[in-house]
Amino acid sequence: MLTFAAAVILLIITPGPGVLSIAGVGAAYGWRGGLRYGAGLFLGTNCVLVAVVTGLAAIILSVPAVRTVLMVASVAYLVYLAARIAFAGSRIAFIEARTAPGVRSGLLLQAINPKAYAVNTALLTGFSYAAGSPAFELTTKILIMNAIWLPIHLGWLWAGVTLNRLNLSYRTQRLINYGMATAMLAVVAMALVSTFGGAQ
Repeated sequence: MLTFAAAVILLIITPGPGVLSIAGVGAAYGWRGGLRYGAGLFLGTNCVLVAVVTGLAAIILSVPAVRTVLMVASVAYLVYLAARIAFAGSRIAFIEARTAPGVRSGLLLQAINPKAYAVNTALLTGFSYAAGSPAFELTTKILIMNAIWLPIHLGWLWAGVTLNRLNLSYRTQRLINYGMATAMLAVVAMALVSTFGGAQ
């Protein structure tokens, strides 16, 4: 069980769309916007977990066309979120982000987030520690995953909000927003290379 918990920490804490976007939303919009968005991420990650447990994710992702559509939707949405973070508080006219992405945005991100499916599948199908009692193992895994997920994402939100509260200059705040958005785009690029590079 301790090995499983360690794996959860390592897989969730590494930069992915969820943690990077919640830090970016926190930096751009503060606690209130970040908590609303985080609630959506939490609901979304548990919906993904249910899809993995029931086998629905495996059935859907086994169809190459569906997998491609989800990847394209994921990339498009992550680019959109990166733009919202990058231009929050800026005077760039073509994207004016006056309100933070909310619960629906977080839920949607997790629904199309490739890392959410990969992490949940790896954790739920691996690291067996109660082979004689699958119901106990599944229940405790879900509880452990959620107990670790919450503080990690709140920690990333805190980091983003802390940047916001440092009373940084407008230029510095914009650079931080750009940096967070660039990090999200780097994750998108890695996901694309991993998906299409592995298919060759």
